Amino acid sequence: MTTPHLPKVAGISPPAPAPAHTSAPAVPHPPAAAEPAVPAPGLLVQDRLAGWVSDLTTLQELTERLTRTATLDDALHELLRAGASLVGAGRGLVTLHPAAGTGHPVTAALGLGRADLGHIETIPHDPGAPGSPYVRLLDDLPPAGVRTGTAHPDIAREEGLDPRHREVAARLGYGASYAVPLESAVSGPEGGAPPAAGRIGAAVWLYDEPAEPTDRQRHLAGLYCAHATEHLARLLELTRARETVAALREELLPSRLPRVPGVRLAVRHRTGPQGGGDWYDALPLPDGALGLAIGGITGSGPGAVAATGRLRASLRAYAVMEGEDPVAVLSDLELLLRITEPARTATALFAYCEPAVRKVVIAGAGHCSPLIIGSGRAEYVETSLSAPLGMLACWEAPSVEIEPEPGETLLFYSDGLLHRTGDAIDRAFARLHAAAAGVPRAARHDPEAIADHVLRTVLPEDDDPADGREDVVLLVAHFD
Repeated sequence: MTTPHLPKVAGISPPAPAPAHTSAPAVPHPPAAAEPAVPAPGLLVQDRLAGWVSDLTTLQELTERLTRTATLDDALHELLRAGASLVGAGRGLVTLHPAAGTGHPVTAALGLGRADLGHIETIPHDPGAPGSPYVRLLDDLPPAGVRTGTAHPDIAREEGLDPRHREVAARLGYGASYAVPLESAVSGPEGGAPPAAGRIGAAVWLYDEPAEPTDRQRHLAGLYCAHATEHLARLLELTRARETVAALREELLPSRLPRVPGVRLAVRHRTGPQGGGDWYDALPLPDGALGLAIGGITGSGPGAVAATGRLRASLRAYAVMEGEDPVAVLSDLELLLRITEPARTATALFAYCEPAVRKVVIAGAGHCSPLIIGSGRAEYVETSLSAPLGMLACWEAPSVEIEPEPGETLLFYSDGLLHRTGDAIDRAFARLHAAAAGVPRAARHDPEAIADHVLRTVLPEDDDPADGREDVVLLVAHFD
């Protein structure tokens, strides 16, 4: 008896072996009791369809869980957990190898510690093969375009393996492995050519005892990894873009704070994941003076980072030429912003400090007033209320002059510090004031300790820099 040809169902090819399902036995004919029972063709089809539906349901649940991951690290660990359940393994390792010159390999492990990974690194591998130090576990994958994996069902007895591979397997306690390529479809050249296959990495799962996944398990793992590869490729690209923006932003800010007699500085800077437009600066000026600046520009991402760099560089030039007049510095900056960045607005605050005579002249454009704290006071400096740069046809506001006493400290901060508290703006200001007033007496002469205390007190305990969209800048100037 021949089995009727089965149509394709929901993208799964019929030749894939059906899972083992038990169907009701057919009733034998009384005259031929010795003949084997043959299930009806309809029951066989129904049994196979039930298996395929079950497989599709499992794949849907696993791919939905993977799609909900928002970071590369979470996605890699979800891939390892799902793959382990599909192929019946207990441990695993996944590595992504970027294109040449675009970054370092990214690796995640399931059930393997740092020492275990160190042992795996000692397995000899092809020095010309791309990827990570773990290539030796993955270097015998099938050709490009084939997404099924490669199994080593019994490493201890398999011929042709490097002796070091068997030694590491025995040390780590795994007897078999199954490796699957992570292959992403890349658009092909123009003219209707088919897309080219590009591998971004591979995953390998380890069995405690000699074992091998069934054909059905291989098929499901291949489908799942094909979907996972696309998700990982997007997250990998997003992660690299964020790292590039963060690195560029850090390069555009001061690499170190200047040393000027009579004043000591400290800064704390936390960048949001998208790279915001908050910035700060501290530069020595002629005659022993010091210029301190802080501000923010609208927007986020690479465009805001580039605009921030241009704004900060321009302010430095104006501060050197006419820093003793902060109003003139901000007026020049406003004119430049309207000409070069007409679609943006910015807040800024510039302070011209003369530490020798302890005199500070401050002008602000829509930025938060600084705090002055000492043994006898903790209060906001009364800067005049003014609009941000780029909002009026001509900006100008009066400056204010203060004279810090020896041992007093000025705190300059971005509005992101207030927003990250999660409170309404008036309560956020009160929270910052209470934190500044509550600096321990032993820490009042150390700007680093003051900065740490303020951040620790103002920000919530569960604050994570990677989760917030707002940049946080806190610049501390302590006058000796």
